[in-house]
Amino acid sequence: MPVLSLAQDQIADLIARYRPRADYLAIRLETSEGTDIWLRSGLVETLSTGTAVGGQVRACYRGGWGFASFNRLKDLAARVEDAIAAARLIGTEETRLAPIEILKTRCELPLTGTDPRHISVADKKALCLHYDEILRSADPQVITRFVRYEDSYQQVLLATSEGTLIEQAWTDLEMRFAATARQGERVQTGRETTGSRSGYEDLKQLDAAVLDAAKRAVSALSLPPVKGGTYPVVIDPILTGLFVHEAFGHLSEADMAYENPDLMEVMSLGRRFGPDNLQIFDGAAPGGHRGSYFYDDEGTPATTTQLIQDGILVGRLHSRETAGHLDETPTGNARCLNYHYPPIVRMTNTWIERGQTPVQDLFAGITEGVYARNWLGGQTNGEMFTFSAGEAWMIRQGKLTEPVRDVTLSGNVFSTLNQIEGIGDDFLWDESGGCGKGGQSGLPVGCGGPSLRIQQVTVGGEGADE
Repeated sequence: MPVLSLAQDQIADLIARYRPRADYLAIRLETSEGTDIWLRSGLVETLSTGTAVGGQVRACYRGGWGFASFNRLKDLAARVEDAIAAARLIGTEETRLAPIEILKTRCELPLTGTDPRHISVADKKALCLHYDEILRSADPQVITRFVRYEDSYQQVLLATSEGTLIEQAWTDLEMRFAATARQGERVQTGRETTGSRSGYEDLKQLDAAVLDAAKRAVSALSLPPVKGGTYPVVIDPILTGLFVHEAFGHLSEADMAYENPDLMEVMSLGRRFGPDNLQIFDGAAPGGHRGSYFYDDEGTPATTTQLIQDGILVGRLHSRETAGHLDETPTGNARCLNYHYPPIVRMTNTWIERGQTPVQDLFAGITEGVYARNWLGGQTNGEMFTFSAGEAWMIRQGKLTEPVRDVTLSGNVFSTLNQIEGIGDDFLWDESGGCGKGGQSGLPVGCGGPSLRIQQVTVGGEGADE
């Protein structure tokens, strides 16, 4: 980390000089390099490689925060001045940061495969074209295709007025695919996304998944729409991961709650949210996932936090500030996308623990229901969620029957958690996540879980109006 190491003395001098003017001061210096390739229907829309050097300064004074970012080291002193001035301008209360261990260390998430920096841009483009050809040749009804490749390598130095000095680095890779098929006026889309923090090889074995995305789009053209209504629903592990992340995980981020008395009351520790066998976790400590790291962007060590234990809310996700205000322990969930943004409370790897019910038994006794797999998209608004399934089938008399299209699942997250009546003995990690919050979109996360049976879910589709 040559650039970071060379700047350490300058950063140490600035912190020593300005420490008396702030309750807390943190300087983050970052270098990054990466590749970004977009193909739309075989045409290259974007092909770029680049490197960047920049940083940020955070200062806290009497509870008020100042923030400044920069991309020229010679501006660092001025940005420290700016951040402190802003903090002193707005601070009126008390700075309350939960304590953490002060340490000095250097670490890097290890790759188990090939570093993408050792792969030529020509080879990365060829890989994208290969997948585009799979989408194109899947069926003549495929009218548009989309392929995106991204890789990045980030190195970060964090130094604080408390004495923390951490250098860490990691590599992240992601690919996204979409095929849109048309039959007359009917249009359907199939999508697939995958990511890795292990190595380039993880992006080279995707032929079957890419072809399946195109085939899903084509087959959906001839499927009947689901008849809208309320059904017992079984969802696969991919949808479980999406549900636990989007519908529940964001509500577990303490900055969403501690400034919102109504949500704080709803998310009160000790409240029952699900059946006795429901266990939900979040944590960066489990290795090998896209939300894994050693230290968060405040220098708090990665942990594993149990959010729901035996159906009861027992924890939430914290930065040092939210933990300080709520008199709880920091969980290592303060993260920023890059130096342009301050750290905020974010999920890492979020999952529902594996259950004991054989997956085939989740369907037993359902007279009429829906089985939903994978996802096309979704949105949440507070407690409410709506997700679109990638594919779905009707369940009749405990058996999968006809496939249906345009299936959306919606409801209230708290009532839905309480409606869980079966947790499968399967489990799958989904490494495709790019989380958005507070203007910071695309933050790598992992999510996972088993198949779930939910007693009643509102299912919408075109058939609801027919």
